[in-house]
Amino acid sequence: MVRPAALTALLCAFALVRSPPAQAGRASEARAESRRQETERAVDQIISGQGVQGAISRILYLGNQAYATAVLTRALERAPDAHTKQNIALAFSLLGAKNGEQALYGLVKDDDPGVRMNALQALTKLRSADPRKIGPLLRDKNLGVRREAARALGAAHRASDSRLLMDAARVEDEPEARAAMLIATGDTGDKKQVRALEGYLKSTSESTRFAATQALCRMGAPSGYQLAHKLLSSSDRWERRHGLALFEGARAKDADKMLRPMLRDPDPVVGAIAARILYQGGDEKMLDWLVVTSAKSSNDVRLAYENELEQLHLADDRRKQILARAGIKAPAQ
Repeated sequence: MVRPAALTALLCAFALVRSPPAQAGRASEARAESRRQETERAVDQIISGQGVQGAISRILYLGNQAYATAVLTRALERAPDAHTKQNIALAFSLLGAKNGEQALYGLVKDDDPGVRMNALQALTKLRSADPRKIGPLLRDKNLGVRREAARALGAAHRASDSRLLMDAARVEDEPEARAAMLIATGDTGDKKQVRALEGYLKSTSESTRFAATQALCRMGAPSGYQLAHKLLSSSDRWERRHGLALFEGARAKDADKMLRPMLRDPDPVVGAIAARILYQGGDEKMLDWLVVTSAKSSNDVRLAYENELEQLHLADDRRKQILARAGIKAPAQ
């Protein structure tokens, strides 16, 4: 039989054992609720048009992209004005949350071209543009919308979209939009379009020729690589940098043979750009290369690597982790 005093002691001991996890759970819930409230305040800023970029950056820092997107989607149901819809579509494009996709297909039909462009940029980030819904926008009356529609389709990397893009390019009068359509064709990876793209290499428009070459490089076509090699092997550093631009957006496995030798280029800017392109194309090791090379470089050279790292929005803790693995002490902030 357990005496009352002993029972009390046992209950107290049990409470002490169970209390820390319970307290930790409540603390976690409180932090989550605090983040939700802060996210809602940031969403209010986006809707009101006050400090939109800062509000989006705050949501990204909090890691509440999906929650913010859900709240913004509900705000669209109140039929806001064109300026507010532009801000919401811009937020979708930077937050990149999948749960905003259906709302974006509504926004691409909006009367305001700014709303349509921002919505298309968001679909580009999601890499899932539906050709049945986006294809008609390749003939939109607005140049920017046609350009962003092409980019959205290219980002989906579907070979089946190549014909749609090439047909649009053939009737496109504006060089900027035509270039986007040709590059997007390269993104589809459909090598059946190589010959059609090569036909644009003789265009009188420099931007069209460059776009066609870039598309061929993205496809890994020899005709594109021949032109790229000519630029990358030039003694003029500016021409080498121009050659690197042909591989912007290319997959690392397609660009590696051409770009990896450029890491040893005497111009540090060339090496830094090549590493950044390879990293964005899927070679994760190139981020480490950029961080470590920057840390080992003299002050007058380091800027070349830091400019490329800035484009990647590298977080300080990620940099510290990379340097620690390499046995390098992170510089004091």
